[in-house]
Amino acid sequence: MRTARAATAATAAAATATVTGLLALAAGRFASDAALKPRPGHPLPTDPRLTVHAVTADRVTLTRDLASLRPGTYGLTGRRLHAVVGPVVPDAPHTADTVVRRLDGVTHGTLAPGTTVRLTPQVHTGDPGAALGLDHQDVEVPGETGLLPAWWVPAARDTCVIAVHGLGTTREHPMVVMDFLHRSRFPVLSLAYRGDRGAPRAPDGLSHLGETEWRDLDAALRHAVRRGAERIVLHGWSTGAAMALRAATHSPLRDRVVGLVLDSPVLDWEATVRALALARGVPHALLPLAVRAAEGRTGLRPHRVRERADVRDLRVPTLVVHGPDDEIAPWALSRAFARSRPDLVTLHTVPDAPHGAMWNADPAGYEEALRRFLTPLG
Repeated sequence: MRTARAATAATAAAATATVTGLLALAAGRFASDAALKPRPGHPLPTDPRLTVHAVTADRVTLTRDLASLRPGTYGLTGRRLHAVVGPVVPDAPHTADTVVRRLDGVTHGTLAPGTTVRLTPQVHTGDPGAALGLDHQDVEVPGETGLLPAWWVPAARDTCVIAVHGLGTTREHPMVVMDFLHRSRFPVLSLAYRGDRGAPRAPDGLSHLGETEWRDLDAALRHAVRRGAERIVLHGWSTGAAMALRAATHSPLRDRVVGLVLDSPVLDWEATVRALALARGVPHALLPLAVRAAEGRTGLRPHRVRERADVRDLRVPTLVVHGPDDEIAPWALSRAFARSRPDLVTLHTVPDAPHGAMWNADPAGYEEALRRFLTPLG
C-alpha cells in the first residue's frame, strides 16, 4: 500500500513540476516578446498613452504627464494618425491635468479631442522627397535574407553616412537628421533591415537586438562602396547602434568605417529585455524568466555578445549621444563605454530624453555635436 501511495505521490509531484515548468516557459515567452517581437513604427511600451483634450490650428492640449512635458519636437501618433508637436507652450491657458504643446502640423489622419495618442521620436513619415523635399532614390540592398529596401540621398562628399534605426521606429526615423546631413553635403543611406516593413522576415521571426541584424548593415556597407563611398560613418539608434558597433569591429569592410554615431545604444541586451518586459506589465518576479526565454529563443549569450562588442576592438572616433532618462538602454553603460576609451569616444549627454529621442529633446544641440564630430571625418 505504501508503495502505491508513494508512486501516486511521485506521479503527482512530477505532473506538478511539469505544469509549473510549462507555465514558467509560457510566462517567459510572453515576457520576452516585448523585446523579441517589436512592431516597427509602433511606440515602445515605455511611451504612455495620452488623450487629446483640445486642438487649434497651432496648439494641442494633451494629458499632463512626464512624457507630454518633455522638451523638444516629437511625432504624435495614433490610430491612422500622425502629427508633429513642438515644445510646451508655458503661458497657454490649461487645466492642472493638461499641458499645451505647439502643433507643427498633421501629417495624416484627424487630430481631434478624445483621440488616444503617444509621443514618438519618429517625426517624419513617408520618404525623404515627400517629408523633406530631398532628391532620393529607392534602392534595394542585397542581404543574406533577401533584398532590403533603402533610401539613397546623394550629395557631394565621398564620405557616406549609413543610418540605421532601432526599436519602435522604422527607416523614417533617421530623417530627423537627414536634412542636416544633406546641408552638410553627406550622402545618406537609410536602411530597412530584416523584420522591418517591406524587408524580409527574420528566419525565426524574432529580433536578436542587433546580434544577427548587423549583417544587414554589413550588406549596406557593400552597397555604399559600390556607389562610390570612399569613407563611411555608421549612425545607429538603439539596437541600430549595437549593429553599428558590431559592423565597425567585425565587417570585412570595417577599414572603410571612419566614425560611429551611437544614439541611445543598446550595450546590454539583458537590461533592455528586462526594461521592455517591465514596461509591458510583467511582474518583477518574472523578469529572470524573460531573460532566460530570450536566451533560449535567440541563442543570445551575455558573455558572447560582450566579447563581440568589446570596446577594446574599437578603432575609429565614436560619438555617443545618450541621457539619464533612457529607461530602455542604461545611460550608465554609455558613460562607462566613454570612460574606457577616452582617446576615441566622446559622450554627448542629453537630459529629459526618452530612448532613441536624443535629437528630439534638443535638435540644435544634437546637430551641433554632430557637426563638430563629422567635420574632421568628411
